[in-house]
Amino acid sequence: MAGKGKVVDPRPGWDDYFMGIANVIAGRSNCLRRKVAAVIVKDRHILSTGYNGTPHGVRNCFEGGCPRCSGKAASGADLEECLCVHAEQNAICQAAFFGHAIKDATIYVTISPCLTCAKLIINSGVKEVVYGGDYAFLPRVKEIFKSAGVAHRKYKPGKPAQTKGRK
Repeated sequence: MAGKGKVVDPRPGWDDYFMGIANVIAGRSNCLRRKVAAVIVKDRHILSTGYNGTPHGVRNCFEGGCPRCSGKAASGADLEECLCVHAEQNAICQAAFFGHAIKDATIYVTISPCLTCAKLIINSGVKEVVYGGDYAFLPRVKEIFKSAGVAHRKYKPGKPAQTKGRK
């Protein structure tokens, strides 16, 4: 392109791209209460994805597989009855299952992680968490991420990235 100045890249920025993919993946969730997804990325390449739902071999929530989803428990109640695996847990398990090292990766999650998922994220070697909505993002989760050196930030939809060359 002739001329001087910055070339405006019309494509979505990387955060928008990966969070957009996570939002599509959330559509595969079989949980009747909340649809959540996670995408694990390293060097701008997707290593693993996961969404919340019942474990392999267990009937899906919409088929009556999860007692909590089948019941009438209020939001946040009877969590011990839930059989669903969280999106972050599934993404980490899928990476392990298929032999993808996720050390120093970034995980994009459609909502903020719970304390259990935060501990798994830390122990898996993920270095950054980018989360969409807030779901009981406990101060303790932020504290443990900071203590472990895991960066975390809320996703903010952005403008297309500006680049000088091909990226």
